[in-house]
Amino acid sequence: MNAPRHSNPFKLALAQMLVLPGRKMQNLQRAVECIADAARAGARIVLLPEALTLGWTHFSAKTEADEIPSDISCSILCDAANTNKIYVCAGLVEKASEKSFNSAVLIDPKGEIILRHRKIHELDIAQNLYSRGDHLEVIETPLGTFGVMICADAFAPGQSISRTLGLMGAQMILSPCSWAMPADHDNAREPYGKLWLDSYQPVARDFKMWIAGASNVGWIEDG
Repeated sequence: MNAPRHSNPFKLALAQMLVLPGRKMQNLQRAVECIADAARAGARIVLLPEALTLGWTHFSAKTEADEIPSDISCSILCDAANTNKIYVCAGLVEKASEKSFNSAVLIDPKGEIILRHRKIHELDIAQNLYSRGDHLEVIETPLGTFGVMICADAFAPGQSISRTLGLMGAQMILSPCSWAMPADHDNAREPYGKLWLDSYQPVARDFKMWIAGASNVGWIEDG
């Protein structure tokens, strides 16, 4: 992948993995497999879905969320990044004091967390589970300067979150997602994706950057 403002090409893997609601260890094992697959395919970075440990809006966020970086989810993903010598961006359900956050981390090939983002533009239906994040950041790496946002952050009013990351110098935005659709949606009649194209494309053009989003597959059983 060769962003217009960056001269060093690299391969990025999008891991559209199955997320089973509330089944943390199964989901983490599947994430580890995706990370290894991406590394074997020559990817330098792999992007995993939003809330991959428990599933977006699943009630287990109240009891099973993990602290970052000390709990098992980060430990497993950091070990996988280090073992496979690959950058990993993953969406997690985070516990911090008495709050839960819809968060994402960027892990470097040494297994160190170099960026954490807490979702800011959370949908109304999820605000009973997740507190709102309050800051943005970018990180310089040998592959370029990365920013992270999560799913609906992309269509904050005026595309304000992604545009702010662009103003902060991001050459690429990584976005773990959980793109939920009604079970009876007819994709042949109404192809899904316009919302994301309308949100990503103007910012990508204006800032000459890449924006990558990866969602999960599977049923949403709660929330």
